Amino acid sequence: MFSTLRRGLLILLAALPLLANAAPGQSAHDIVDGTTKQLLADLAANKAKYKADPSAFYDALNGIVGPVIDADGISRSIMTVKYSAKATPQQMQTFQENFKRSLIQFYGNALLEYNNQGITVAAPKDESGDRTSVDMSVKGNGGAVYPVQYTLEKVGGEWKVRNVIINGINIGKLFRDQFADAMQQNGNDLDKTINGWAGEVAKAKVTADKAAEKQAQ
Repeated sequence: MFSTLRRGLLILLAALPLLANAAPGQSAHDIVDGTTKQLLADLAANKAKYKADPSAFYDALNGIVGPVIDADGISRSIMTVKYSAKATPQQMQTFQENFKRSLIQFYGNALLEYNNQGITVAAPKDESGDRTSVDMSVKGNGGAVYPVQYTLEKVGGEWKVRNVIINGINIGKLFRDQFADAMQQNGNDLDKTINGWAGEVAKAKVTADKAAEKQAQ
């Protein structure tokens, strides 16, 4: 089960940066629903091509994700003020680039494994304030259904995704904890932690798998 959950988790995380590409005035629900459908349609049409040349898939994802992801906001959230306040502009830029590259490679591979078992977006919630959530369910190979919740906030009048919780696993907290642990292990060497972030993303995947396994017991 946790193998299926991992794939669902990675699929949705890969989609997360795409959700920031919202048209002015578009609802949070429509952003999640429309982008999910667009992503799955592209995979269905090009999976054979992407499997034969994964680098082409990474490039395609980067071309979509790069211009629209709130890399600065996501990076500062992962670092937290404790570390981001001490980082130079160059360190922040390097971390942003490393973060996007590692996500594209790790989660791009997981996307190629997805067989379109089924993703359902729930009905819209109240969006009258500056914060809302959109619920989704992901069907696994064995028929199990895993709950997903996106948290969105209004930034400059547009909805932006700020976090995702998958089957009880808070992804934002997972990466924040991973960064803090890496800093401790690296003797608070920010450059070492930033340059080794791809390995930390891999560790975060293992942590998520273990959490899923524990929930299954």
